[in-house]
Amino acid sequence: MSGIGHTRYVIHDTDSSVDDISQLPDCILHHILSFIPTKDVVKTAILSKKWNNIWTSVSNLDFDDALLYANNIDNQDPPQETCFTNFVERVLSLRDASNIKSFRLSCRVFFNASCIHSWISAAIMHSVQKLDLCLFVDEPFVLPSLMFCSQTLTSLKVEMNCVLEFPTTIYLPYLKTLHLSLVTFVNDGSTQKLLSGCPVLEELTLVDCEWLNLKNITISSPTLKRLTIDNLPYFGPPDGPKDCKIKIYTSNLVYLKYTGYPSNDIFMCDVSSLIKAYISVPVPHEKQKEVASHVVNLLKGLSKVVFLNLSHHTIESFVFAGNLLANLPDFKNLTHLELTMVIRKSTIEALMKFLNCCPNLQSLYFSEVDFTRGFSHDVCLVENDLIWSSVPKCISSCLKMLNFKKFHGNDSEICFLKCILQHAFVFKKMNISCCENLFRDPNRQKEMKKALETTSKGSKSCVVTFS
Repeated sequence: MSGIGHTRYVIHDTDSSVDDISQLPDCILHHILSFIPTKDVVKTAILSKKWNNIWTSVSNLDFDDALLYANNIDNQDPPQETCFTNFVERVLSLRDASNIKSFRLSCRVFFNASCIHSWISAAIMHSVQKLDLCLFVDEPFVLPSLMFCSQTLTSLKVEMNCVLEFPTTIYLPYLKTLHLSLVTFVNDGSTQKLLSGCPVLEELTLVDCEWLNLKNITISSPTLKRLTIDNLPYFGPPDGPKDCKIKIYTSNLVYLKYTGYPSNDIFMCDVSSLIKAYISVPVPHEKQKEVASHVVNLLKGLSKVVFLNLSHHTIESFVFAGNLLANLPDFKNLTHLELTMVIRKSTIEALMKFLNCCPNLQSLYFSEVDFTRGFSHDVCLVENDLIWSSVPKCISSCLKMLNFKKFHGNDSEICFLKCILQHAFVFKKMNISCCENLFRDPNRQKEMKKALETTSKGSKSCVVTFS
């Protein structure tokens, strides 16, 4: 077939001894090699004369000392760490002058400060764009100062279980993604200097970082779009001496995720563009009121959010908030609320109170996260229960869809869904996903479906589906 703008390709039979892959342009070969572990990329040198030099200019490098143990078939103790050192040194010394796009260095077993410092510096000298460091150190270690003045870095990930010290000058003019894990911040000033030295930062992730040395931090960035703070319990116990105040001014932030103990007070001062927020906090056995206060302060700044995901314990913290709930704003932009929670006797009232703060809610999802979602056995709802004496406005005026996962078909769950159907006047669809036991009982499913379909509905166009 011929025509303007079309190129015709003809495939000829070739002798099997011809290396077709080697005939590809170098740029395609480099692209193929970018998906292969560095240790295997180097092995391609034996294929032919052309391959002998191709590996020296591959754009992605990945060095992981896990190979020390992966290749230690005879369980020799210790493995030959010099093999790893020699391998990295050889790859970097024989590399040509081309730029490095991505450089990953993971040293969980091997640690030689001089070598690691040299290897990171080599990557920076080759104009690396994405730098990923995982360093488990047994002694104080200072990252190369030129790393914090790179003119090419667009993504930086540092996982390092020690104090993170910064040089006098920090300026990363093209850094868009910053991910810090396990690090301990020195003080307010150094942390502030790092953030202010990233003028075009778009994504900031802080995972299990230690805030003990900090008192007041301001995250201020007009370019930041995504913020994730993840503090696991064993890195941030609620009874620890933590009173850091974190103020966030990010007018273009569209995504926020906070998980872990809210040991610090977080104030969302300007997040007017926020679209999605995920909040998950465990409620400790002690200091419930203090945690509840932190949760309320965090939520107070999310009044512009459109999509909100709350965990069970986040809702449970409202039980201990008392009069503080009166400080919650109306979430007027919130149209989608997702709850990953077990509905207990202590939390259903708190949930109804929160729904009163969501005047324009259209979708309500009870999501599945584990095998315990749904109504707890201590909930005994009846249709004339007091919680329905004042139905949240959103249910009657704007709620259009409800998804309920891990439906067990107990009386309280049926009562809850029936009351929604009765009071929701613009309701369109209710999707019910049965738990495994109910799913295997089609007769019981039929009874549940009939009970809900025969309920007097506020919306005549509502459809109830089971799956």
